[in-house]
Amino acid sequence: MSVPARRETKEMFPDLFDLFEMPLTALRPFTGQTGQVIRVEDAVEDDRYVVRAEMPGIDPEKDLEISVSRGVLTLRAERQETREGRRHSEFRYGSYERYIRLPENIREDEIKAAYDQGIVTITMPFEERKETTRRVPVER
Repeated sequence: MSVPARRETKEMFPDLFDLFEMPLTALRPFTGQTGQVIRVEDAVEDDRYVVRAEMPGIDPEKDLEISVSRGVLTLRAERQETREGRRHSEFRYGSYERYIRLPENIREDEIKAAYDQGIVTITMPFEERKETTRRVPVER
């Protein structure tokens, strides 16, 4: 009896662990969306907004693209699978993408990114906001 390859089965039916781990994104094959979700964490540290993204096993110079446009940070990556004989793997391969809406007062021209031990850290300084109060006259 022939058993279907894990890859073929995974494309048709999400892995049970995927359903528990990411209930909505595990159904992406059925909704027509492409790419896998990149897991992120964000925080405000001192005077900057910092986003960290899990991206193990990629070459950031070849496999990672980070861009910003109209207040949206876009992360795209590709993780290639190398097959060497029969084996079992639960690693995730393929294309990954994530869109993050940025706070309004980010200096987009000063965004920096670094990759260390499978984590991409994107640091974005805030613009100084000058709070001004203006009295609005009321007409009669």
